[in-house]
Amino acid sequence: MVKYVALISGGIDSPVAAHLMLARGVELVMVHFDNRPFTDDVEVEKVRDLITRLREIHGEMPAYLVPHGETAQLAVARGAPRRLGCVLCRRMMFRVAAAIARKEGAVGIVTGESLGQVASQTLANIRAETSALEGFPGIRPLIGIDKQEIVSIAREIGTYDISTSSGLCCTIVPSKPSVAARDAEVEEAESTLDMKELVDAAVGGAERW
Repeated sequence: MVKYVALISGGIDSPVAAHLMLARGVELVMVHFDNRPFTDDVEVEKVRDLITRLREIHGEMPAYLVPHGETAQLAVARGAPRRLGCVLCRRMMFRVAAAIARKEGAVGIVTGESLGQVASQTLANIRAETSALEGFPGIRPLIGIDKQEIVSIAREIGTYDISTSSGLCCTIVPSKPSVAARDAEVEEAESTLDMKELVDAAVGGAERW
């Protein structure tokens, strides 16, 4: 069976993306990036509940809880232009996901991106983020699906109420995030960061359950 790493947040989209891939018969390793202290414990519990629901539908699957707020997000906030924060954050997630994919023997990385919904999901930003997948194909099952259709699927599979329950959204999101990041400026911003150290800290501190 083909195995992929799937990124999952507490939102509506990523559990639906994972469900659609699982319904096609692939094997997933779920990865959640823990944004504490820039979010709260409730958000982590939401993700645990979402993965539990997906396990009820599709059977057991491994999951990782990866420290992200205290590693990558803090480093980006201190050392990079504020407006690039979301793009750099996403690129770090992709690097860590690639490391976990190598560890788990996965062949690709599944995300819940739907084109144009938020700052990190404009076409320009998706392009700027993709190179951080380090050669793994990025699988985006929701890329052209309308938001209302995504919501409809979430309701059908029982993840919508979990995703929309109260929780603290990430508090470090810039007030004016870049919507058209360029490769050169992203590379310049990352040149001030020790990427290997940040990836190693995230993977080394991950909890597998």
